[in-house]
Amino acid sequence: MELKIPETITEDELLSIIKSTKKTKTKLAYMLGFYQCLRISEVVNLTSKDIDKARGYIHIKKGKGNKDRDIPIMLPIKNKLNHLPVKVGVRALQKSIKAISEKVLGKDIHFHTLRHSGATHYLNEKGIDIRFIQQLLGHSRLDTTQIYTHITPKNLKEKFDNIWKSP
Repeated sequence: MELKIPETITEDELLSIIKSTKKTKTKLAYMLGFYQCLRISEVVNLTSKDIDKARGYIHIKKGKGNKDRDIPIMLPIKNKLNHLPVKVGVRALQKSIKAISEKVLGKDIHFHTLRHSGATHYLNEKGIDIRFIQQLLGHSRLDTTQIYTHITPKNLKEKFDNIWKSP
């Protein structure tokens, strides 16, 4: 059985989607999916009570497997959390991300693509260790996290090109 590598988008592609999205709460939902690597159910259930700005954490209640977790608030969304709750349903978010990504990027992506893309962004572009990404995603097994993170051909080439550069 051949496994298909899930589609991911870059941060620049996310920002193009955000720029073309009219509703503030929908923009926030997309950003939570990407930057916080949240599942769609976690996004729609998030309230302002789950935000601890003093400590800098978002408390995720009853995520997958009925697990709670605290994740750091990422800088790109820090000042946007006052728009919680997003008050957009799961189906509406699924339809909207599909439509806007086709229009703006010419790609057929799903909301869960944002989670994969965020994890991949942190691994490849920000150099975050996969164990930290595992905690962010709320995975109990590292091999599950490895499914979420994708090394792009560009990142593979850059990494190996860099080992041959003189100091």
